[in-house]
Amino acid sequence: MRLRGRGPRAAPASSAASSAGAGDARLLAPPGRNPFVHELRLSALRKAQVTLMTLTLFPLRLLVATFMMLLAWPIVLVASLGSAEQEPTQPPALWRRVVDFLLRAILRTMWFAGGFHRVIVKGRQALPTEAAILTLAPHSSYFDAIPITMTMSSIVMKAESRDIPIWGTLMQHIRPLLVSRSDKDSRRKTVEEIKRRAQSNGKWPQIMIFPEGTCTNRTCLITFKPGAFIPGVPVQPVVLRYPNKLDTITWTWQGPGALKILWLTLCQFHNQVEIEFLPVYSPSEAEKKDPVLYASNVRRVMAAALGVPVTDYTYEDCQLALAEGQLRLPADTCLLEFARLVRGLGLKPEKLEQDLDRYAESAKTRRGEKIRLAEFAAFLQVPASAAVEDLFSLFDESGGGEMDLREYVVALSVVCRPSQTLDTMQLAFKMYGSEEDGSIDEDALSSILKTALGVAELTVTDLFRAIDQEEKEKITFADFNRLAETSPNFAEEYLYPSQTRPDSPAQPPPAPAPNGFCVDFSPKSSDAGEKPFHKKLD
Repeated sequence: MRLRGRGPRAAPASSAASSAGAGDARLLAPPGRNPFVHELRLSALRKAQVTLMTLTLFPLRLLVATFMMLLAWPIVLVASLGSAEQEPTQPPALWRRVVDFLLRAILRTMWFAGGFHRVIVKGRQALPTEAAILTLAPHSSYFDAIPITMTMSSIVMKAESRDIPIWGTLMQHIRPLLVSRSDKDSRRKTVEEIKRRAQSNGKWPQIMIFPEGTCTNRTCLITFKPGAFIPGVPVQPVVLRYPNKLDTITWTWQGPGALKILWLTLCQFHNQVEIEFLPVYSPSEAEKKDPVLYASNVRRVMAAALGVPVTDYTYEDCQLALAEGQLRLPADTCLLEFARLVRGLGLKPEKLEQDLDRYAESAKTRRGEKIRLAEFAAFLQVPASAAVEDLFSLFDESGGGEMDLREYVVALSVVCRPSQTLDTMQLAFKMYGSEEDGSIDEDALSSILKTALGVAELTVTDLFRAIDQEEKEKITFADFNRLAETSPNFAEEYLYPSQTRPDSPAQPPPAPAPNGFCVDFSPKSSDAGEKPFHKKLD
């Protein structure tokens, strides 16, 4: 199973594309990396530098940064004694302007102490009357708070963040929009509040929103959530860049934890960040009626400015990318692309799970006989289309226009139940196993595991030999299950023992956002976002 080369789909030249062409408005390119994974490798020279900085500059920087936050806290505490819900006066009161000036200076000093000696700003920030909402991307770190502290814009944040010592008080000053997990109607109320502020003709501070809804490694822009675009008012896209030689900034769902990122970043002599304000984007009538189309077109503009592709990966794809299980997906897996294409066909994995056995039985009867594109579309019960062709190409490794239906069922099983490795393997043994005893040979095991991991090449000889203790040149699911029970980490031991695996994430976040800046407040969001994903410090 592999990603076959295919060019991006053509996009309309005008941002005012019709909603009927929304699918074509996305410049979809085959992703080269898992956007939710960040691998950080230090050379010997870098390790020596980190050691030196840890003993010298790091404690000083940490002390100064902490002092700056403590210095800002009493100022904000006094300034925030009034009601945050009270409508701001225009122009802002003198005391408000003084407090904002002091906070900007103090927090800029804090970032300077952290090594961000120069913050490059390109373009012009629009006035609140020109664009009430600022959409920022890509979202990749808690250092993305830099533009927030520079502009004093409001943000959407979890209501629980108010209770964070010092930081919660600082955030209260910028009049945030709070989303409560305990209030089922909170997301709808937040969207209504965004509309109210956005249509106040500049009375309220601008609202900064990270529409991706989660952190990525900046290799692409994932699907934008529609919350920022529901009001149908002009927005100003803002793109962030961190052109550092060593990327210690990125804080994704799989990779270095929050404290390690902070430590390594403060151990760099100099950190760079670029904030570029793009021209204000005014929605067309079609975009005002269709927030998804509006979000897609703004994403396309921001991706062009960044020079990165866009993909239809979503926050929910974290569950697949980082699911618990004995077969952890590698960074270059095709299964995220597979899941995206399945959803694009209107096939929901959560509903397909109950039909896995039926699909497996149908695939088994073919006994490995290859099928062509038209047969595959008929099996899926969808009309032949470019999306079906893209899905088909994942399994057409030889490029001969044929695929093994069993591979599709194995991949679908992983997507439907990513943590249940043994259930997927048992289903695969039923399809690939012999009629006599359900056994498979090494080639069949290779095909199964390559599909289950979403990779094109994989050596399974060591694993097969470990299972085949009696040297029968064939194994059953019972044999496989015995090894899995005695060696629960068999994938790391036998399939890729020499590969450097990404660091295991830390603790699971109590909320679906990795920090307080990217809460999912879309009214169309599903409960899937509430499920705890792989562990990560919040």
